Amino acid sequence: MVELFIMEYLTVLYMAMAFLFMDSRYSRRRTLLIVSGVTLLLMAAVAALYRAVDTDTAFWTFAMTIHIPLILLLFTLSRFRGWRLIFQQLSVVLFCTLIHHISGLIYYLSGSRFWVLVLSCVVLSACVIWFLVRFLRPLFFQILLELHRGRWLICLVMAAYYIIAVYLIPGYAGFDSRSTFIKPALGLMMLGVYFILMFLFTSIKNEMEARHNAQMSTLQLSALESRMEAVKAAENAIRTERHDLRHRLLTVAELVSRGDGDTALGFLDAAQSRLVEQKEIRWCRPPGLDAVFASYFDQAQNQGISVEANISLPETVSVNEGELAIVLANALENAIHANLDLPQEQRQIRCKMLGLPRVMLELSNPCAGAVTFDSDGLPVAQREGHGFGVQSICAFCRKNGAVCQFSLADGWFRLSLVL
Repeated sequence: MVELFIMEYLTVLYMAMAFLFMDSRYSRRRTLLIVSGVTLLLMAAVAALYRAVDTDTAFWTFAMTIHIPLILLLFTLSRFRGWRLIFQQLSVVLFCTLIHHISGLIYYLSGSRFWVLVLSCVVLSACVIWFLVRFLRPLFFQILLELHRGRWLICLVMAAYYIIAVYLIPGYAGFDSRSTFIKPALGLMMLGVYFILMFLFTSIKNEMEARHNAQMSTLQLSALESRMEAVKAAENAIRTERHDLRHRLLTVAELVSRGDGDTALGFLDAAQSRLVEQKEIRWCRPPGLDAVFASYFDQAQNQGISVEANISLPETVSVNEGELAIVLANALENAIHANLDLPQEQRQIRCKMLGLPRVMLELSNPCAGAVTFDSDGLPVAQREGHGFGVQSICAFCRKNGAVCQFSLADGWFRLSLVL
């Protein structure tokens, strides 16, 4: 009965871990129903296997009985493929195997007390699942999305551990003294390697984010300087026109006195046209935000993207203007990139922003294809080097207590943000 309990418990644990490590293509409820159904079928298969063959054969074939359906389940439900799918599978195997081997060690040291085995399995599983949900799961999905090199090497190391721990080391943890001590030690070593890789990835990711934020800050400063230069140029042109106004009025007066009204009106129209050409559009009062709007709207129009903007902001906003400017820069940059995949006649950006009673932003643009959202409702980057803009926006919202929502409806991608 101890052997049957271990196999059945591991079956449930493998499926629970697969659910945690899976970013399903379907809704959470549908995914849970499918995983639960497969779990019940596998538990029945394990029970039948245990009764049909001897214990050694059951243990030997148990891994394949579970792991083959597991990878088929991941292949069916997960939106990842290739090395990412294998990394998901091997991560599930690593944590489940580690719980199995450590609980087997505790069971062995307790003098083979069954209640100790049950208690150690439950406690270890609860602790590992809490750690995965609380800390590791978000980082795990970032690795799947953003790690574009070296995945095969990570998978190779984890696959080597799986083969050695399950098939090459004889005996079973909790029953054979040698495997009871060797397998948990090997599992802890592999866990250390796993977390070192996680730490290295986190360091690289943080460095890339810092570089991206520095680039965005530089871009914001460049936009502000460009905006200030344009304003100064417009002011100088208007000052020149004002200086020449006296001469133009004298000319017009002379033309009117001669009765040449048509020429006088044409002269005034020409002067009016020069003034309109020098007029600089001001999108809002805060200079940093105005600079970002001007810079990115100019970029959009240069790319054949029509801009429909309705912006009403007071002189000052309730948050750091520079941080909000970076949010706008990221959002507008993403909108411009999304438009470039469309025919020119379909390119458009709609921007609405209010400052009272609260800062509210709605930015929308058409998109060429489907957008995938993760479990937190955030759009998933489809290309290497993308996705930092969304992360920067989310970091701003967390810091300032803002609420942001990404959605896709009728072919339009929409960002809504409320402070």
